[in-house]
Amino acid sequence: MTGVLLIQLGTPDSPSVHDVRKYLSEFLNDPRVIDIPYLLRKILVNIIIVPFRAPKSAKLYQKLWTDKGSPLLFYSESLKEKVQSALGNNFEVELAMRYQSPSLDKVLGKMQKRGYERIIILPLFPQYASASSGSAIEKTLKIIKRWWVIPELKIITQFYNNNEYINSIVEQGLKYNPADYDHILFSYHGLPVRHVDKVYVDGKPCSDHNCEFEINESNKYCYKAACYATTRLLAGKLNIPKEKYTVCFQSRLNKKWLEPFTDKVIIDLAQKGIKKLLVFSPAFVADCLETIVEVGSDYAILFKKNGGTRLQLVESLNDTPAWVSAVKNLILS
Repeated sequence: MTGVLLIQLGTPDSPSVHDVRKYLSEFLNDPRVIDIPYLLRKILVNIIIVPFRAPKSAKLYQKLWTDKGSPLLFYSESLKEKVQSALGNNFEVELAMRYQSPSLDKVLGKMQKRGYERIIILPLFPQYASASSGSAIEKTLKIIKRWWVIPELKIITQFYNNNEYINSIVEQGLKYNPADYDHILFSYHGLPVRHVDKVYVDGKPCSDHNCEFEINESNKYCYKAACYATTRLLAGKLNIPKEKYTVCFQSRLNKKWLEPFTDKVIIDLAQKGIKKLLVFSPAFVADCLETIVEVGSDYAILFKKNGGTRLQLVESLNDTPAWVSAVKNLILS
């Protein structure tokens, strides 16, 4: 029997300030997320960031929440069930969140008791980043290394160039006929520039590796390079010419994050006369705060304030049949 572990980032248990504070505290205290010395991180996160950010974030989560709870959680749970059905009885599929519930500790504790011959670990982050994929993999291995019997492990570190993943996004985008829009944005979650700089063993920064135009042996685990490579694959399948699309990065905390910034690009395009904007968020395989609220609501308002007429978000893959098939075949391969 083979066990399959799907890992998502996480979500608060509820949109209350208390639960959002718990989530932010666990998330931001991760040294792979805020990579500064331990004591400084504890002071910054627990005394400065979380107390002030939790109430504001709770209001955003209240906009996101539905009768079924957090979209990230219920879409991920639905994906797990559908992938289980597609794989059949020789596999057992579990879902865990890197932060909060269902926790990696609890889910892996259950998997340990099953005595699997092999476990396939799939973090649901298409483009590798230390703060997402790396953190999920590190926590998983820290737990498994305590087991007396460690089964064969297979880790899928990234899948940005998987043909079925790309086709799944294309299928979502074609619902909106991209040719009807003046411009297309491919908006990815931002990262501090220092995070991508750390990828390179030659000591040179990301900016010296031509990441916007090619992906190769030296930059294959660079998040920025993978984002641009993802975009080239999508644009090619969707027949979008280079002059009609922009790659950008959202959710930044300061100016030392990957550029161009999505909000700045949106303002610039609107002021230049772009009226209809279609936005893909290929780094997110399930809809969440960053897609539904940040892009679908906040950026739509920002676009109209600066002269645009319509900003349309392309929904994430969620639990669509094409994405279920893609995940099944990633596991089987």
